[in-house]
Amino acid sequence: MYPFTYTKAADTREALDAGRRGGRYIAGGTTLVDLMRETVEHPDTLVDISALPLREVTVTERGGLRIGALVRMAEAAAHSKVRTLYPVISQALELSASAQLRNMATIGGNIMQRTRCTYFRDVSADCNKRDPGSGCAALEGFNRTHAILGTSDDCVATHPSDVAVAFAALEARVHLLGPDGERHVAFTDFLLRPGSTPQREQALRQGELITAVEIPALPRPLKSGYLKVRDRQSYEFALTSAAVALHVRGGVIQEAKVAAGGVGTVPWKLPAVELHLVGERPSASLWAAAAQQAGVGARPLAHNRFKVELLKRTVERQLSAVGGTK
Repeated sequence: MYPFTYTKAADTREALDAGRRGGRYIAGGTTLVDLMRETVEHPDTLVDISALPLREVTVTERGGLRIGALVRMAEAAAHSKVRTLYPVISQALELSASAQLRNMATIGGNIMQRTRCTYFRDVSADCNKRDPGSGCAALEGFNRTHAILGTSDDCVATHPSDVAVAFAALEARVHLLGPDGERHVAFTDFLLRPGSTPQREQALRQGELITAVEIPALPRPLKSGYLKVRDRQSYEFALTSAAVALHVRGGVIQEAKVAAGGVGTVPWKLPAVELHLVGERPSASLWAAAAQQAGVGARPLAHNRFKVELLKRTVERQLSAVGGTK
């Protein structure tokens, strides 16, 4: 591990000042500390923001939900309003990591976590995300767990977060605070596809701090859920996953929110699936037909071609679980 300076911010102003000077924010530390141990990252200064007042879960005036960036994953999953209004968020959180990690890791830290690509974490391997311009060892290496959507010639690493898939499906917004004040970014714009700059992963400006994630008010009744397919039932990252939220009124689907995880370089919104569902009546044949749209644009690699069909089956299964077949 490289030497670094540690400081604990007493308030938001102190945190922003330190961030503007290049300090890296840390709260639970469940990802960054590991990367520092492995010498993948070596920040000069860590800014502990755990004392900041960003720990509330509140219902907004319009009936949406705002989750503070420092709310622990376990706290968010167990919160009565989260479980009642958006079960998909609770389910995604409970399927993430181990219980010990969920008790430490924060919502803000979770969406900021970096890929679990083995080549990224192996400092002897070529990785454009870790060392821009060095190449991508995964392209010709063992790439069974890598992305099939949103990839580029420079990077095929997946985003590992489960709850980020739920946030993408629900069209959440990220609240940011920086030296220039507050701003909001759509969740699907906050996490960046690799393109030719895979080292840039979030739409953050220098010194900006995540303060909350806000889920908009969605029409009721709303049924939602999260399905994760993995190699083992214990703590493991997704091969594929699906977050689904459906508003059905008068026997017809009025709104559909669908996103996939484990298959994209970012949590992958599925607008073609959503479009196929709206205006239709729930049925097994509808779920099957809509799920076929999930693989549109996929670019499978040598070892992960199976993911295209697995993604379709995962989406179909979760549509059926949330929407029924009547």
